[in-house]
Amino acid sequence: MSATQPASDEVLIARIAQGDRLAMQVLYGRHHVRVFRFGLRLVRDEQIAEDLISEVFLDVWRQAGKFEGRSAVTTWLLAITRFKALSALRRRKDVGLDEETANAIEDTSDDPEVAVQKKDTGEALRKCLTALSPEHREIVDLVYYHEKSVEEVAEIVGIPENTVKTRLFYARKKLAELLKAAGIERGWP
Repeated sequence: MSATQPASDEVLIARIAQGDRLAMQVLYGRHHVRVFRFGLRLVRDEQIAEDLISEVFLDVWRQAGKFEGRSAVTTWLLAITRFKALSALRRRKDVGLDEETANAIEDTSDDPEVAVQKKDTGEALRKCLTALSPEHREIVDLVYYHEKSVEEVAEIVGIPENTVKTRLFYARKKLAELLKAAGIERGWP
């Protein structure tokens, strides 16, 4: 690994397979937040999600030599996380609720009317997104759906960071206009 050119995830995995602790630290630094967030969405418990990080990266350390490269390293990491999360959920023993406690739990799910409004809003949003220029649609997709930073988007698209910011600004502005024209005000039902 050189100071000027960061190693790819695949190179890091190959080095981890050879016992390179620095490569493990770099891979961990690069992906532990993604692993935590994905695990947290699955198990809905911060402590269990923290434990998952340790389990996932311990598996990476032990199994790096078996990584075949048939998928991206991030895909492999998230697959391990998913497996570990599902195993943790199966191990978790649900504490029985008495009827009074169960009745006191608020039902936060949407009523049918709100569910239909959200579905309609989602469809309108997707339609408005297709009305954006390809350049703006690409930036919105990378930032909001793939959760890439401005710096990462600039690197992926091959344009300066300020151009990414400008396109994002105008894309949001145009999207707001399109949504307003479609009868959708800001906010989610």
